Amino acid sequence: MTIEILGDGCPKCRGLEKNTRQAVADAGVEAEILVVNDPSRIAHFQLLTLPGLVIDGELKSRGRLLSAEEIRRYF
Repeated sequence: MTIEILGDGCPKCRGLEKNTRQAVADAGVEAEILVVNDPSRIAHFQLLTLPGLVIDGELKSRGRLLSAEEIRRYF
C-alpha cells in the first residue's frame, strides 16, 4: 500500500502524517508513507485546501485532519 500525505508542512499536514503513521502501526499493515509537497502532484488531485490523503492513487480526504481511527477505515 502506498499512502501520500499531500501538504505544505502546516500543522494540519504534520498532524495527518502523524495520525497516518499511527493508523498504519495500529492496523499492522505494510505501507509506504510519502509526504508530498510537489505543487504539480497536489494540483493533479485538484486540492484547494490541504492536507490531502491519497491511498494507492485514490484521493480519500481533502482539507481535514483525520484521526488514526478514521484513517484505518480506508485500509
